[in-house]
Amino acid sequence: MSEEQILELLKPIQEPFLHKSIVDSDSVKEIKIKEDYVGLKIAIAQANSPEQMQLQQEIVNTLKEAGVASVGLRFEQREGAAPQQETTSGVQTETTFIAVASGKGGVGKSTVSVNLATSLAREGKRVGLIDADIYGFSVPDMMGIAERPKVVGEQIFPVERFGVKVISMAFFVEDNAPVIWRGPMLGKMLTNFFNDIEWGDLDYIILDLPPGTGDVALDVHKMLPQCKEIIVTTPHPTAAFVAARAGAMALKTDHDILGVVENMAYFESKKTGEKEYVFGQGGADKLTEELNTEVLGRIPLGQPEMREDDFAPSVYLEDSKIGQIYKQIALNVIKKVEG
Repeated sequence: MSEEQILELLKPIQEPFLHKSIVDSDSVKEIKIKEDYVGLKIAIAQANSPEQMQLQQEIVNTLKEAGVASVGLRFEQREGAAPQQETTSGVQTETTFIAVASGKGGVGKSTVSVNLATSLAREGKRVGLIDADIYGFSVPDMMGIAERPKVVGEQIFPVERFGVKVISMAFFVEDNAPVIWRGPMLGKMLTNFFNDIEWGDLDYIILDLPPGTGDVALDVHKMLPQCKEIIVTTPHPTAAFVAARAGAMALKTDHDILGVVENMAYFESKKTGEKEYVFGQGGADKLTEELNTEVLGRIPLGQPEMREDDFAPSVYLEDSKIGQIYKQIALNVIKKVEG
C-alpha cells in the first residue's frame, strides 16, 4: 500500500478539535510503511485527551479494514494549539507512561513494577501504578493494600500506599474471583483506568502488563503510542528468548525501550557473600544486544523484610541491599526520561 492510498483512506476521518479532515488539516505528519505494518505520526490540537483515544481507534479500524495487519500511532500536540486544559480526572499530558513487560510469566515483572514505582516515589516523584494484568492481578496484595478506592459521586480515587497511587482489577472483583473477559472488554477497562480515575498531577504512571503479547499488551500499544517500556527477564536463555518478543512488539510500534531489568540474577550467600548464578548468566546481555538497549539493573534472589506494623510482602526497604539496587534503577530511569 502506498502513501497516497493511505492518505485517501484517512481523508474522511476528522480532526476532533478542528472538525476538518486529518489529511486536509495537515495532521498526518509522518507515514512509515514496512511490509504489513503502517506507522503514523498525527498532530492534534489536544494530545493525550479522550478525543485522541477515539481518533486513534477510528484510524486503526479504517486501516485494518483496508487490509493493514499492524498499525502504529504516535500523537503530538499541534504547533500553535492551545495547551490542554487540566481536569481533575484522567491523566495529564506531561505524565510519562512506563510499561513493564515480559515475554513469559514467573520472571518477577510485578515485583519490578511495584519496587520501581515505590523507588520513584522515594525520589520525590509523583507516581501512579496501574495493575494492567487483568487476569493475574497481584499488585494490591504485593503492596499490602487492604482498602478499596474511594468513590465520591461518579469520581473514583486510587488507593495510595508508599506514596504511589494504585488502581487494579483486584479492587473491582469479590473474593479473588476469576475474570473471564474477552479482548474488547479488557480494552474498555484499561480506558477507564486511564480516563475515569482521579489521578491528579503525576510525573510517572507505571503499567504492570500481563506477560506475553496478548490483547492487553496490544491495547496499551494502541492507546499509548508514546509509552516507554522496560523489559524484565531472568538470566536463563529461554526467558531472554521469549522476552525478545515483547521487545520486538515495542520496537515495531515505535515505543522507546528504556532498558532491561534482569531479575533473579544470582543468589548471594549472607554468610560468605559468594554469588551463585542459579539460573545461569548472560540472558539480559543477549537481550540488550538484540534490542539495542542497556541493562538498567540486576536484581538478586531475596525476600523483603517482613514487618507486622507495615505489611507489604513484596516491597523492599530503601536501606536494604536490594532496595538500593531498585533505587539505582529508578535513578537510571529518571536520567533517561528527564535527561
